[in-house]
Amino acid sequence: MKVFLRLLLLIAPFLYMVFIFILSSLPSDAIVNTPFSWDQAFKESLHLIEFGILYGLWVMFFLVQGKFTPKTSILAAVLSIAYGFSDELHQYFVPYRSATVIDLVKDTIGVLVLFTIVKVSYFGEKLPRFKNLLQWIEGLNSKKAEGN
Repeated sequence: MKVFLRLLLLIAPFLYMVFIFILSSLPSDAIVNTPFSWDQAFKESLHLIEFGILYGLWVMFFLVQGKFTPKTSILAAVLSIAYGFSDELHQYFVPYRSATVIDLVKDTIGVLVLFTIVKVSYFGEKLPRFKNLLQWIEGLNSKKAEGN
């Protein structure tokens, strides 16, 4: 089970990036369309979550390899923000979609929020339960498991 979970976490950021690309290729109302007045606000708020999740998946990618450091955390954030930029660029060419700077700002904020949470928990002393979760994921690293 640990081997399966480790492999899943290694491919998760790539699968999620494909998922984002596919959803970005569809018209904005193709997936989520609600009759509620807050429909547009809900969709816009997804930018804050969407790329924060991507950053989190990159964190787990590095954790299960035993390579998660402050530098790889920054790399994960840069990769996530860069993919947010490429997603906006992609949407520019998709009919019925738009690319906006404000969407890129929301993507970046989502990444930076989770980046800060990881920084103060994993590399700092705050949020010990979250740190424990990240350390458990790091324990899936086969090299560390063999060394124990």
